[in-house]
Formats: sequence, C-alpha cells, structure tokens
Amino acid sequence: MTAAREFAIGERDFLLDGQPFRILSGALHYFRVHPGHWADRIRKARQMGLNTVETYVAWNAHAPREGEFRLDGGLDLGRFLDLIAEEGMHAIVRPGPYICAEWMNGGLPSWLYRDSGRGAGVRRRDPGYLAAVRRYLGQLAPVIVPRQVDHGGPILLVQVENEYGAYGSDKGYLAELADMVRDAGVTVPLTTVDQATEEMLTRGALPGVLATGSFGSDVPARLAVLRRHQPEGPLMCSEFWDGWFDDWGGHHHVTPAAQAAGHLEDLLRAGASVNIYMFHGGTNFGLTSGANDKGTYQPITTSYDYDAPLDEAGNPTAKYWAFRDVIARHAPVGEDRPAAAPASPELTVMLGQSLPLWAVADRLGQWTSHDEIVTMDEIAQYQGLAIYQADVGIPAGAVLTVGEVRDRAQVFLNRQPAGTLARDHHERSVALPAVPAGRAASAPGTARARLEFLVEDQGRVDYGPRIGEAKGLIGTVALNGEPVRGWRVLPLPLDDITPVAEALRGGPAETVTTLPGPAFARAVFDLSAVEQPRPAPSDLFLSTAGLGKGIAWLNGFCLGRYWSRGPQRTLYVPGPVTRESGNELIILELQAAATATVSFVANPDLGHTEH
Repeated sequence: MTAAREFAIGERDFLLDGQPFRILSGALHYFRVHPGHWADRIRKARQMGLNTVETYVAWNAHAPREGEFRLDGGLDLGRFLDLIAEEGMHAIVRPGPYICAEWMNGGLPSWLYRDSGRGAGVRRRDPGYLAAVRRYLGQLAPVIVPRQVDHGGPILLVQVENEYGAYGSDKGYLAELADMVRDAGVTVPLTTVDQATEEMLTRGALPGVLATGSFGSDVPARLAVLRRHQPEGPLMCSEFWDGWFDDWGGHHHVTPAAQAAGHLEDLLRAGASVNIYMFHGGTNFGLTSGANDKGTYQPITTSYDYDAPLDEAGNPTAKYWAFRDVIARHAPVGEDRPAAAPASPELTVMLGQSLPLWAVADRLGQWTSHDEIVTMDEIAQYQGLAIYQADVGIPAGAVLTVGEVRDRAQVFLNRQPAGTLARDHHERSVALPAVPAGRAASAPGTARARLEFLVEDQGRVDYGPRIGEAKGLIGTVALNGEPVRGWRVLPLPLDDITPVAEALRGGPAETVTTLPGPAFARAVFDLSAVEQPRPAPSDLFLSTAGLGKGIAWLNGFCLGRYWSRGPQRTLYVPGPVTRESGNELIILELQAAATATVSFVANPDLGHTEH
C-alpha cells in the first residue's frame, strides 16, 4: 500500500489529488487467467501504455454453493489487486452482482434460483435477492475496502450493477444497490455502464452516480449521446469493444487492428477516458462459459480470446502494437516492451488407458430417486452432466419425447446409443430401436429395457430473460405419450475427477485405437525430452482434431470443453499447470474419437473467420 490519495469526479475530468486524470484502462478478468500469469498480464498492460486494470468479480465463482465464499488460488482477488498496485497501476472493480461477461449465469449463483423458480426476484427489489447481495458485498468488503485509493490502494472506481438499462428500469433497485455498496465501506466514486443510447442510459443510469457508456464504434455519436444525457462529469467508455466472443458452431470473430485503433484514436482525441474490453480475454477454464438464447440457444466457446490486444496465451498481437501507438500520442508510454514468446512445444502422445463412463460414474456422484423428472438444479447441481435412468417397457415403434432438453441429451437403451436430443436444434423426440424380448414385460408387445439420458449443461445463459433457468430434463418424459415414472438421477459435476484418474492409473496399459464414447481416456507424457525453445513448465496448445465432443484435464486442471463443431480447434494449456515429466492428460469423450493419437501444436487454432 502507498499513501492515501484523493480521487474524485470533476466537472469535466476525473481528479486525482485535485489534478485532471485520464483513465486508460484494460479489462483483465482474474478468474479467466491462471494466477501464475497474473503478474505477466498486468505488466503487459502497463507496457501498452495503460494506467489502470479493470476486472469484474464473478460472484458464482466465489460462492458455488450457498454459505460458501472462496478467496483462494485463482479466486484470490486481493492478491490480484496487490499485483496491480505493485506494477504502479490503478484498478476498477465491477462486482455486479450481475456481470454478464459471457460467463455462466452472468455471474449470479444458480442457487439463488433454486427455491424461487426461473428468474424470480433477481435484479430487482426482491427481499431474498437483496439479502443475498448484501451478504455477498459484505464478504467482498474486506478485500475491496482497504485497497481503495483513499486507503492507499489501487482502486479508483467501483461499478454498480452492469448494463441494467438493457434489462430493467427500476431506479429504486439501483439506488438500494448503491446504498449497499456504500454500506459495505466503499468510498471511491461509483459508476454505472450502459450501451450509449438514450433509452439504455435513461433506464440504467442512477442520479448522483457517474454514467459511462459501452460501445466499440461510431465514437463521436456515442459520446454525444452520453454528454446529452449527462451534461457534467468526465466522458468515459467503460467497455470499448475491440473484438467479440465466439459461439460453438459459429465463426471466430476478428476486428481489424487498424479499424479498432482508429476508434480508440477517436475516443482519446475527444478527451474521454477508456476501459478496453478486452485487453486480455483469457479462457473459460473448467465449465464456466455462458450462453446466449434469443430464440436459438448458443453456447460460448472455451476460448475467450476476444481478438484482444493480448491473445489467449498472453502474447501481444498486431492490435496490441496499434493500440500502443495510439496511446503514445496522448499519454506517456515507456520504452519497456514485452518480449516475443517462442512457439510452444510440439509433441504427439498416445492414449494408453480408457474406460467407459458407466464404469466409473458411481464414483463421481450419488444417486437420488424420484417418481417424476427433476432438474439438475433441484438436486443442487449447477454444472457438468447428469445421468437420468429408468427401467421401462418399450413398445414396438416407440417414440420418446421430452418436454425440453437443457442442453444436450444422449439417449441410451441398455447402454447402447439410441439418439441425441440437442437444444440448439429444438429437438425433443427420438424414435427408439426395437429391444429384444427379455425380462417379463409389463404389457403385451413390450420389452423391458433400461432407458438412460446423459444430459450435458453446455453453459448457463448469461444475458436476457432466460438467465437463471434450470438445467437437465424439463417437464415430462413420455413413451408414445405415456409419462415415464420411477427415475434415478446421478449428478456428475466433474469438479473433481480424482476417482477417474485413480481408476485409469490402476488399469492395464493398452493400445487404444479408437475411443467410442462416452468414455474417459488417459495419456502420460514428458516435456523434458522434447526439443523446445523454452523449458518446462511451458504453455501448450492441445489440438482437438480427431476428437468429437468432450472435456479435457491436464494434471487435474480442467482446460474446458472441446467440440468438433468448432470454430475452436485447440485448447490452451497454461504453463503453470505443466511439469517436466509425468504430465497426465485425461479426456472425457462424449461422442467418439476416430483416433487415440493426441497432439500438442505450436500455435492456437481458433477457427475460421468470415473474412
């Protein structure tokens, strides 16, 4: 900590110790970057000419279960803010409670919805919701309050809510939220952010709180709208969109560096402050990515590269240097520059052990019994997969229907694949194959069989009216119109795959030629024997070519989802999770892999673009 300083909002400028101060900020989400890389990414922000780092706070990452609040490891926000201060930079904190951010559920914990139904109470003056928010801010206060600039820390601004004008217009809710932030001990100026349109700003701004805009182009017009709405105070674009995120099945979004730099030049020439969204996007490690649903469900990729100035692996791009040149025309930029990173090691490994998901599923969760279908949320599971199981009589020409699938269900009869129901294709029915007569049937013309669904939560909606919806099978499951009853449900959150690793290690070494899913597979490899331009530990790029759909872990760290649908064709492996020898790769292949050879390649492949 340094000496306490005064930061205030003046008639036209931000004021630091009474002097005009322009915020040159970049978005860097600590929860999307391995903590071993925090210092490197912050330093590169300073080297580009920025003086501030902004981050959201993902409430649901800190509180995955009610009554829990974590601040360890990659969730150590205090350490992240201290590293910003050590680099001589300032910070902006955006604690939400709703953040969007293409993050699961927009940062809101799914347990908020469990007892109140989809969307009830959230982002408005609901007593239960506001009580939970107050507890959350109280848990966050010991991290934020002592690190404010007027306490000698780096934090200049704290944002209230997030683009609320796109959701609601309840000024009473916003005012109560601002009061909660103040009651928690926040003394620095507060801000709101909304898309820079008259309607959004009118709905989402709060009297007495600085309104800022979010936009990525048409800068003069957007600033003019912001100034008309708010005649006094500094102009600030709190989300200067310099790229975009990707959806599974779409293309990789890119924005030309010269075009983005031109818009940044317009902003700085107008005297505005800026927060570049994103400076470094990072990765949706684990199962944390969100989704959009505006009629068609669109899950977001594991990579959050965002076509940002720093790419997913933290390397400067052409956009980085173009932005640096623009900033240098408006503010001091030192001579210190980031060094070019060498290519990542290339190697090929063979999957040496595999086992069907069914063989280890019982070790990953506990079965519960229900007469009717329940959602994953109703059994307090908020990520991953679930197995729904029922013993049924299968009539000839059977058609299976489901009220709604969220988000993808593989159907099995006696553990044999019988079809897939995909939410994004609006599929709710499948014809079942005939089952040989076996056990005594409950009715003439039927055969007994075990019906199972392997249901995948592909990402919780983060924006719009469907935020907070439950996952799993929704409504009634029926055979030829007759409801199926007598269910067993097994949650598979996959937050700890130690039982899988132990089972694979204990199995015989084998030569795996193909991998029919759903199945786990394992490979072990050394980096010490690889000729490489940098020593281990080292960043890697796992090629997913030849794989179908699934999840990958390296040394117990969940790299995220992969899918042959693309556009993403590699998974980023942060160097701090690797080691010189004995690296253990585990994949869960849900569909089928045509090969058991897995490669690590020199560079990322985020897929095709429109250009």
